[in-house]
Amino acid sequence: MTAPILSAQHPAVGRATPGRLRTILRVDGWSTAVFGVVLLACGRPLSEPLGLPVTWSVPFGIAMLGGAGALALIAGYPHVPRRLVVTVLVANALSCAALVILACTDVVPLTGWGRAFMVVGAVVVMAFAELEYVALRGPQRAGSS
Repeated sequence: MTAPILSAQHPAVGRATPGRLRTILRVDGWSTAVFGVVLLACGRPLSEPLGLPVTWSVPFGIAMLGGAGALALIAGYPHVPRRLVVTVLVANALSCAALVILACTDVVPLTGWGRAFMVVGAVVVMAFAELEYVALRGPQRAGSS
């Protein structure tokens, strides 16, 4: 008798619709990559209107490209591992919190437009986290919690 390909140590996404979750992860990855490229390519021109120094936009852009690559790898698994999706959810929650902290403090000398930029970024990140969470949970039956 042969053992199943997936073990209890590395469970794949259970009841989730794998195609939907995979698509959300891919879109999250592509949008993260685009945003990272914008921060890298337009860091200097955006510095004055946003108040985001290039010394911040370049590391943010590089980190976003790394995150986009990780999302692409996770979405590319034949069976998306649940633990990796949970890691994506935690990373998105931490990213959202960091963006809100930057928008609400003077850690970076953001302009009003820069603060709005950070808040919009936080909302987008949490929207992806919510979509990924719902897809991970899978379809819920009426009357179940």
